[in-house]
Amino acid sequence: MQDPLITLTLAVAALTGLAIVAVTALRGWNGWLDLKRAELAQRTDEAAPPSTATRIEVADLKERIRKLEAIAAGVDL
Repeated sequence: MQDPLITLTLAVAALTGLAIVAVTALRGWNGWLDLKRAELAQRTDEAAPPSTATRIEVADLKERIRKLEAIAAGVDL
């Protein structure tokens, strides 16, 4: 029959290993939550409406693209 001291030692080692795994998983979970919070904060910062200068620049780029596509298609403007 097995010695009770060996059984106790194995149980303590298993419990210690389980505790280490649990702490590591909780730290990883907290890190993931912090990452998601940072992404949400960045999204709210980016959700600000574009300035007038930005909208004019985007419209200008769209017009240039339209002209280049017309040239590529062989259409006279």
